[in-house]
Amino acid sequence: MDKPSEAELELRHLRCLVAIVDTGSFTDAALELGVSQASVSRTLRGLEQLLGVRLLHRTSRTVSTTTAGVEVLARARQLLAEADNLVRAATTGHTRLRLGHAWSAVGRHTAEFQRRWAERHPDAELHLVRHNSPTGGLAEGVCDLAIVRTAIDRHRYAHAVLGHERRYLALASDDPWARRRSIRLDEARERTVVVDRRTGTTTLALWPEDARPATEYTHDIDDWLAAIATGRCIGITPEATTTQYRRVGITYRPLRDAAPVPVHLIWQPHDPHPATHATAALLTELYRERG
Repeated sequence: MDKPSEAELELRHLRCLVAIVDTGSFTDAALELGVSQASVSRTLRGLEQLLGVRLLHRTSRTVSTTTAGVEVLARARQLLAEADNLVRAATTGHTRLRLGHAWSAVGRHTAEFQRRWAERHPDAELHLVRHNSPTGGLAEGVCDLAIVRTAIDRHRYAHAVLGHERRYLALASDDPWARRRSIRLDEARERTVVVDRRTGTTTLALWPEDARPATEYTHDIDDWLAAIATGRCIGITPEATTTQYRRVGITYRPLRDAAPVPVHLIWQPHDPHPATHATAALLTELYRERG
Protein backbone atom coordinates (compact mmCIF):
# COMPACT_ATOMS: atom_id res chain seq x y z
CA MET A 1 0.00 0.00 0.00
CA ASP A 2 1.27 3.45 -0.86
CA LYS A 3 2.15 5.65 2.09
CA PRO A 4 -0.54 8.34 2.69
CA SER A 5 0.42 11.83 1.55
CA GLU A 6 -0.19 15.24 3.08
CA ALA A 7 -2.75 15.90 0.36
CA GLU A 8 -5.06 13.33 1.98
CA LEU A 9 -5.37 15.32 5.19
CA GLU A 10 -8.97 16.47 5.56
CA LEU A 11 -10.82 18.80 7.88
CA ARG A 12 -12.73 15.83 9.29
CA HIS A 13 -9.45 14.54 10.76
CA LEU A 14 -8.90 17.83 12.56
CA ARG A 15 -12.50 18.13 13.73
CA CYS A 16 -12.27 14.64 15.15
CA LEU A 17 -9.12 15.41 17.14
CA VAL A 18 -10.58 18.62 18.54
CA ALA A 19 -13.86 16.92 19.45
CA ILE A 20 -12.10 14.13 21.34
CA VAL A 21 -9.99 16.54 23.36
CA ASP A 22 -12.82 18.98 24.05
CA THR A 23 -15.35 16.36 25.12
CA GLY A 24 -12.81 14.18 26.91
CA SER A 25 -13.85 10.86 25.39
CA PHE A 26 -14.36 9.01 22.13
CA THR A 27 -17.97 8.32 23.05
CA ASP A 28 -18.85 11.98 23.59
CA ALA A 29 -16.88 13.01 20.51
CA ALA A 30 -18.96 10.59 18.45
CA LEU A 31 -22.16 12.11 19.79
CA GLU A 32 -20.96 15.63 19.01
CA LEU A 33 -19.87 14.72 15.48
CA GLY A 34 -22.92 12.59 14.78
CA VAL A 35 -20.93 9.47 13.88
CA SER A 36 -20.17 6.14 15.51
CA GLN A 37 -17.46 5.67 18.11
CA ALA A 38 -15.75 3.26 15.73
CA SER A 39 -15.67 6.01 13.09
CA VAL A 40 -14.03 8.39 15.58
CA SER A 41 -11.37 5.80 16.36
CA ARG A 42 -10.70 5.17 12.66
CA THR A 43 -10.47 8.87 11.86
CA LEU A 44 -8.03 9.55 14.67
CA ARG A 45 -5.94 6.54 13.72
CA GLY A 46 -5.88 7.79 10.15
CA LEU A 47 -4.71 11.23 11.29
CA GLU A 48 -1.92 9.72 13.39
CA GLN A 49 -0.82 7.62 10.41
CA LEU A 50 -0.85 10.64 8.13
CA LEU A 51 1.31 12.65 10.53
CA GLY A 52 3.47 9.78 11.64
CA VAL A 53 3.11 10.63 15.34
CA ARG A 54 0.93 9.59 18.24
CA LEU A 55 -1.39 12.41 19.25
CA LEU A 56 -3.29 11.08 22.25
CA HIS A 57 -2.67 8.95 25.32
CA ARG A 58 -5.76 6.75 25.73
CA THR A 59 -6.92 4.74 28.72
CA SER A 60 -10.30 3.31 29.62
CA ARG A 61 -11.15 6.48 31.53
CA THR A 62 -9.06 9.39 30.25
CA VAL A 63 -7.77 10.98 27.10
CA SER A 64 -4.76 13.32 27.11
CA THR A 65 -2.58 14.86 24.42
CA THR A 66 0.99 13.80 23.80
CA THR A 67 3.69 16.44 23.33
CA ALA A 68 3.19 16.25 19.57
CA GLY A 69 -0.56 16.27 20.11
CA VAL A 70 -0.44 19.62 21.92
CA GLU A 71 1.22 21.24 18.90
CA VAL A 72 -1.05 19.56 16.36
CA LEU A 73 -4.15 20.46 18.38
CA ALA A 74 -3.23 24.15 18.45
CA ARG A 75 -2.64 24.18 14.70
CA ALA A 76 -5.83 22.22 14.07
CA ARG A 77 -7.87 24.84 15.92
CA GLN A 78 -6.31 27.58 13.78
CA LEU A 79 -6.97 25.74 10.52
CA LEU A 80 -10.56 25.00 11.46
CA ALA A 81 -11.12 28.63 12.38
CA GLU A 82 -9.71 29.73 9.03
CA ALA A 83 -11.93 27.25 7.23
CA ASP A 84 -15.00 28.53 9.09
CA ASN A 85 -14.06 32.11 8.22
CA LEU A 86 -13.66 31.16 4.58
CA VAL A 87 -17.11 29.59 4.46
CA ARG A 88 -18.68 32.53 6.24
CA ALA A 89 -17.04 35.04 3.91
CA ALA A 90 -18.10 33.10 0.82
CA THR A 91 -21.69 32.60 1.92
CA THR A 92 -22.48 35.90 3.62
CA GLY A 93 -20.05 38.38 2.10
CA HIS A 94 -18.66 39.01 5.60
CA THR A 95 -14.89 39.52 5.65
CA ARG A 96 -12.33 39.81 8.42
CA LEU A 97 -9.61 42.44 8.70
CA ARG A 98 -6.60 41.63 10.88
CA LEU A 99 -4.66 44.78 11.71
CA GLY A 100 -1.24 44.03 13.16
CA HIS A 101 0.97 46.17 15.37
CA ALA A 102 4.12 45.63 17.42
CA TRP A 103 3.37 47.76 20.48
CA SER A 104 0.52 50.18 20.68
CA ALA A 105 -1.88 49.99 17.72
CA VAL A 106 -2.78 53.61 16.92
CA GLY A 107 -2.47 54.91 20.46
CA ARG A 108 -5.19 57.31 21.58
CA HIS A 109 -6.97 56.83 18.26
CA THR A 110 -7.43 53.09 18.81
CA ALA A 111 -10.82 53.09 20.52
CA GLU A 112 -12.32 55.64 18.14
CA PHE A 113 -10.94 53.74 15.16
CA GLN A 114 -12.64 50.55 16.36
CA ARG A 115 -15.92 52.38 16.97
CA ARG A 116 -16.02 54.12 13.59
CA TRP A 117 -14.92 50.99 11.77
CA ALA A 118 -17.81 49.01 13.24
CA GLU A 119 -20.25 51.75 12.22
CA ARG A 120 -18.96 52.24 8.67
CA HIS A 121 -17.92 48.70 7.77
CA PRO A 122 -20.22 46.26 9.57
CA ASP A 123 -19.43 43.51 7.05
CA ALA A 124 -15.69 43.60 7.80
CA GLU A 125 -14.90 42.28 11.26
CA LEU A 126 -11.88 44.08 12.73
CA HIS A 127 -9.26 42.25 14.79
CA LEU A 128 -6.24 44.00 16.31
CA VAL A 129 -3.26 41.65 16.42
CA ARG A 130 -0.19 42.45 18.51
CA HIS A 131 2.93 40.73 17.16
CA ASN A 132 6.45 41.48 18.34
CA SER A 133 8.17 41.86 14.99
CA PRO A 134 9.37 44.85 12.92
CA THR A 135 6.42 44.43 10.53
CA GLY A 136 3.81 43.93 13.25
CA GLY A 137 3.13 40.41 11.99
CA LEU A 138 2.74 41.17 8.28
CA ALA A 139 5.89 39.30 7.22
CA GLU A 140 4.83 36.37 9.38
CA GLY A 141 1.38 36.20 7.80
CA VAL A 142 -0.57 36.76 11.02
CA CYS A 143 -2.27 39.96 9.79
CA ASP A 144 -3.55 41.56 6.59
CA LEU A 145 -2.28 45.10 7.27
CA ALA A 146 0.05 46.46 9.92
CA ILE A 147 0.77 49.69 11.78
CA VAL A 148 4.51 50.34 12.00
CA ARG A 149 6.66 53.18 13.30
CA THR A 150 10.06 51.80 12.29
CA ALA A 151 11.91 51.85 8.97
CA ILE A 152 10.03 50.20 6.08
CA ASP A 153 11.34 47.96 3.33
CA ARG A 154 9.74 49.97 0.53
CA HIS A 155 10.69 47.40 -2.09
CA ARG A 156 8.77 44.68 -0.29
CA TYR A 157 5.74 46.51 1.13
CA ALA A 158 3.29 49.11 -0.05
CA HIS A 159 2.63 51.82 2.53
CA ALA A 160 0.75 54.96 3.46
CA VAL A 161 1.74 57.62 6.00
CA LEU A 162 -1.13 58.01 8.44
CA GLY A 163 0.28 60.77 10.59
CA HIS A 164 3.05 61.64 13.04
CA GLU A 165 3.43 61.22 16.79
CA ARG A 166 5.44 63.28 19.23
CA ARG A 167 8.22 61.53 21.15
CA TYR A 168 7.96 61.11 24.90
CA LEU A 169 10.40 60.24 27.65
CA ALA A 170 9.46 57.26 29.82
CA LEU A 171 10.95 57.21 33.31
CA ALA A 172 10.37 55.84 36.78
CA SER A 173 7.71 57.80 38.64
CA ASP A 174 10.08 58.53 41.52
CA ASP A 175 12.75 59.91 39.17
CA PRO A 176 13.48 63.64 39.83
CA TRP A 177 12.75 64.36 36.17
CA ALA A 178 9.17 63.12 36.67
CA ARG A 179 8.41 66.43 38.42
CA ARG A 180 9.25 68.37 35.26
CA ARG A 181 6.79 69.20 32.48
CA SER A 182 9.15 68.23 29.64
CA ILE A 183 12.72 67.11 28.94
CA ARG A 184 15.15 68.18 26.21
CA LEU A 185 16.62 65.58 23.87
CA ASP A 186 20.18 66.65 24.62
CA GLU A 187 19.55 66.10 28.34
CA ALA A 188 18.50 62.50 27.71
CA ARG A 189 22.02 61.60 26.59
CA GLU A 190 23.17 62.09 30.17
CA ARG A 191 21.21 58.97 31.15
CA THR A 192 21.25 55.31 30.12
CA VAL A 193 18.59 54.79 27.45
CA VAL A 194 16.89 51.40 27.10
CA VAL A 195 16.23 50.48 23.45
CA ASP A 196 14.14 47.74 21.86
CA ARG A 197 16.26 46.63 18.93
CA ARG A 198 13.50 44.62 17.29
CA THR A 199 10.51 46.95 17.20
CA GLY A 200 11.49 50.17 18.97
CA THR A 201 11.68 53.58 17.29
CA THR A 202 14.69 54.88 19.23
CA THR A 203 18.17 54.70 17.70
CA LEU A 204 21.43 56.39 18.54
CA ALA A 205 21.04 58.41 15.34
CA LEU A 206 18.85 60.79 17.37
CA TRP A 207 22.06 62.27 18.81
CA PRO A 208 25.34 63.48 17.26
CA GLU A 209 28.00 60.78 17.07
CA ASP A 210 30.14 62.44 19.71
CA ALA A 211 27.25 62.95 22.17
CA ARG A 212 25.40 59.67 22.41
CA PRO A 213 24.01 58.09 25.60
CA ALA A 214 24.85 54.75 27.13
CA THR A 215 22.32 52.09 26.13
CA GLU A 216 20.71 48.87 27.31
CA TYR A 217 18.71 46.60 25.02
CA THR A 218 15.44 44.71 25.35
CA HIS A 219 13.23 42.82 22.92
CA ASP A 220 9.70 43.39 24.22
CA ILE A 221 7.53 46.22 25.55
CA ASP A 222 7.06 44.55 28.94
CA ASP A 223 10.80 44.10 29.43
CA TRP A 224 11.32 47.71 28.30
CA LEU A 225 8.86 49.01 30.89
CA ALA A 226 10.30 46.79 33.62
CA ALA A 227 13.80 48.14 33.01
CA ILE A 228 12.58 51.74 33.16
CA ALA A 229 10.62 51.13 36.37
CA THR A 230 13.87 50.23 38.18
CA GLY A 231 15.06 53.82 37.72
CA ARG A 232 18.42 52.82 36.29
CA CYS A 233 17.46 53.89 32.75
CA ILE A 234 14.96 55.87 30.71
CA GLY A 235 13.17 55.22 27.45
CA ILE A 236 12.08 57.26 24.45
CA THR A 237 8.88 56.33 22.68
CA PRO A 238 6.07 57.64 20.44
CA GLU A 239 3.00 59.18 22.01
CA ALA A 240 0.94 56.04 21.33
CA THR A 241 2.83 54.16 24.04
CA THR A 242 1.77 56.69 26.66
CA THR A 243 -1.91 55.87 26.19
CA GLN A 244 -1.68 52.13 25.55
CA TYR A 245 0.79 51.35 28.35
CA ARG A 246 -0.12 53.34 31.43
CA ARG A 247 1.65 51.52 34.24
CA VAL A 248 2.05 52.10 37.95
CA GLY A 249 5.61 53.28 38.51
CA ILE A 250 6.04 54.69 34.98
CA THR A 251 5.69 58.39 34.07
CA TYR A 252 5.77 59.91 30.58
CA ARG A 253 6.96 63.42 29.78
CA PRO A 254 7.15 65.20 26.37
CA LEU A 255 10.61 65.19 24.80
CA ARG A 256 11.55 68.53 23.29
CA ASP A 257 13.71 69.06 20.19
CA ALA A 258 13.14 65.52 18.88
CA ALA A 259 11.73 64.78 15.43
CA PRO A 260 8.25 63.21 15.49
CA VAL A 261 7.73 59.58 14.58
CA PRO A 262 5.91 58.80 11.30
CA VAL A 263 3.14 56.21 11.56
CA HIS A 264 2.75 53.96 8.52
CA LEU A 265 0.19 51.46 7.34
CA ILE A 266 1.89 48.67 5.36
CA TRP A 267 0.56 45.78 3.28
CA GLN A 268 1.57 43.20 0.69
CA PRO A 269 1.39 44.98 -2.69
CA HIS A 270 0.69 41.87 -4.75
CA ASP A 271 -2.41 40.85 -2.80
CA PRO A 272 -3.92 43.76 -0.84
CA HIS A 273 -6.86 43.19 1.46
CA PRO A 274 -10.13 44.60 0.03
CA ALA A 275 -10.38 46.97 3.00
CA THR A 276 -6.87 48.39 2.64
CA HIS A 277 -7.82 51.79 1.27
CA ALA A 278 -10.77 52.15 3.64
CA THR A 279 -8.44 51.46 6.57
CA ALA A 280 -5.88 53.99 5.40
CA ALA A 281 -8.58 56.60 4.82
CA LEU A 282 -10.13 56.23 8.27
CA LEU A 283 -6.83 56.22 10.14
CA THR A 284 -5.58 59.24 8.21
CA GLU A 285 -8.83 60.99 9.07
CA LEU A 286 -8.32 60.31 12.79
CA TYR A 287 -4.72 61.52 12.82
CA ARG A 288 -5.74 64.67 10.94
CA GLU A 289 -8.67 65.39 13.29
CA ARG A 290 -6.85 64.72 16.54
CA GLY A 291 -3.28 65.55 15.69
